[in-house]
Amino acid sequence: MEFFQIYWPVLLVAVLIGIIVGYLYFRPKQNVRLSDSVPLRPHMTHSPKKPSEGKNIADEAAAAASDIAGHLLRTKVHEELPGASGPPDDLLQLKGVGPKLAAMLNERGITRFDQIAKLSEGQVETIDASLGAFRGRFERDRIQEQAGYLARGDIGAYESKFGKL
Repeated sequence: MEFFQIYWPVLLVAVLIGIIVGYLYFRPKQNVRLSDSVPLRPHMTHSPKKPSEGKNIADEAAAAASDIAGHLLRTKVHEELPGASGPPDDLLQLKGVGPKLAAMLNERGITRFDQIAKLSEGQVETIDASLGAFRGRFERDRIQEQAGYLARGDIGAYESKFGKL
């Protein structure tokens, strides 16, 4: 009995801590599920991202660091894709390019035939390696060669090599 008279404040604090920890551990948790029938509010809409480099400070820093490393190593580490000038072309005209592959190329910023035609060998390998199930299409279907003809507007030469457009 003397023990409780001496240590009652410590026991009271221990019981209070136990109650608080128990409440935090066993309290009801909020369970949120969204369904397709919920209307979207303006802040919930998905805006498609335009593929480009340098949208934020981290991208800029990474590009700058790779440029400096490339300069020190005397090699091109950071290489830009050829820029798109003008309206996007219909990449589905290329033999071997379907809707999914065209969408994947558009996500990577490739929207025109002249961009594909101007890709370096290293850029083609990098893009091809990231295409997953479509890996090897660029070489197998000679997509870069096809794009070169279509970028120049040489439909006759294209059709003689690859068939009707």
